[in-house]
Amino acid sequence: MDVEDLEKQWLVSLQRSDREAFADIYDFYWKKLLSIAFTLTKNKETAEEIVQEVFVSLWNRREDVQISSLSHYLATAVKFSSFKSLQRARRREEILSSEILQVPYQQDQNTIDARFLQEYLHGVVDSLPERCRLVFQLSRDEHYSNREIATELQISEKAVEANITRALKVLRVQLRKVGFIFLFFL
Repeated sequence: MDVEDLEKQWLVSLQRSDREAFADIYDFYWKKLLSIAFTLTKNKETAEEIVQEVFVSLWNRREDVQISSLSHYLATAVKFSSFKSLQRARRREEILSSEILQVPYQQDQNTIDARFLQEYLHGVVDSLPERCRLVFQLSRDEHYSNREIATELQISEKAVEANITRALKVLRVQLRKVGFIFLFFL
């Protein structure tokens, strides 16, 4: 039986909450996914946590998620989680080294509002569907071109554009909501 047929069989069993099939998936992909995560994060513990989180997410969403290729799905999820982890680490470093924390009592209202808006936007981006979020973050935070994103995620450039458009639409809607909230509190 080839890997493609095996994946199809695992996916059917997984949607039926078959723990044995899940264990087989875990055993088959664990080392490959750990290698991807470690290559991106350069940290063994972080890589192990990322892979573990991806498998937990797969199990928790097993009945709802539609997967055409298990290997591509898992690899993309690990890449996304790795980029997200790196981003969080960078954000933590930026916050710790920023003047805002070094002189906390000298913040003016504009700085506080800007900080709130920035964190709010990160939260909105984090709530996007995985692929959409990954595409948007690679585009905006990592400054990848659409072609580079398409190559990295093995999707078409049209799919990249569609995901960026979707993310921007969600951000616009959420910003309008925040705008209304600000109007009520002013």
